[in-house]
Amino acid sequence: MKYIFIINPIAGNKDKAQMISRIKSTFRQIDDEMIVEETQYSGHAKEIAADYAAKYGAECVVVSCGGDGTVHEIANGLAGTDTPLMLLPLGTGNDFAKKIYGTKKINVENVIKSFGLYSGKIRYDIKPIDLIDYNGEKCINVMSFGLDTLVETLGKKIADKVPLLGHQAYNVAIVPVLAKPLHYTMSFDITCVNRETGEEYQLREVNKDYALFAICNASYYGGGFCPAPDSVLDDGLVDLALVNGLSLAKALPMIGKYNAGTANEKTFPGLIENGYAKCGRFWTEDGSPLLGNCDGENFDYNVLDFKVDEKALKLCVIKD
Repeated sequence: MKYIFIINPIAGNKDKAQMISRIKSTFRQIDDEMIVEETQYSGHAKEIAADYAAKYGAECVVVSCGGDGTVHEIANGLAGTDTPLMLLPLGTGNDFAKKIYGTKKINVENVIKSFGLYSGKIRYDIKPIDLIDYNGEKCINVMSFGLDTLVETLGKKIADKVPLLGHQAYNVAIVPVLAKPLHYTMSFDITCVNRETGEEYQLREVNKDYALFAICNASYYGGGFCPAPDSVLDDGLVDLALVNGLSLAKALPMIGKYNAGTANEKTFPGLIENGYAKCGRFWTEDGSPLLGNCDGENFDYNVLDFKVDEKALKLCVIKD
């Protein structure tokens, strides 16, 4: 088996080089092959992953060695192929990894050991998971609109300037964003599903006044905020968390619970709406760009169509 380690050289973990060196030493003693590829530019991880998937298919595993941006690119390169993704969370936020490994406090060394990458006894299960297709691109984690896009954007800038802050940069970014009016507008038409009855219904709004809208394949984003704690990666649905336009006074009590995964329509009735969806469309009435991002990467669409791409990606998970 070939293991293709795609490394983002500027990703956040300071011990990354030492970990990779130790893994290399292990591979010298086993029959499996380790191939290391460093990304050189935006989109490069997608290209590398797609090339190896086309060449080797199920005979290779692509190992993501970076953060959420690297995972996003690799997922786009591997979607619909037989090549599985293994995730080593070596970035700053590692939000998708929080869902996969079931904790906000990921110990990367333990992940590496659990996969047997230090011992040479490599072991894992392969689980097919859903992706979100949006205008032909793929989202593995969370697509969102509104103030959280502003927080993502500013948080990245702060993290770049003050690397020691790590994911706390996103918490710092909340302050100036909340100082602005928490009212944005967009229109949408979403096919939702009642999980109890299985019945479909349409959620339609024109020029909806909202503060944020998270469409979640997984659970965490923005350095650990959790709009969908009970998300399921292979259920054919995305979890919706819509926060209506609101005042700062009403927003402040919500922040801690939104981070903890306990902000929902029950704890904040009239302010938050939750649901489950399979497809839909977002757009702006005036043709201006949507205030949105996917997996932490901003986009400038003025119309966005999305759907759940069921079991589109094979993911390596730690054996029980």
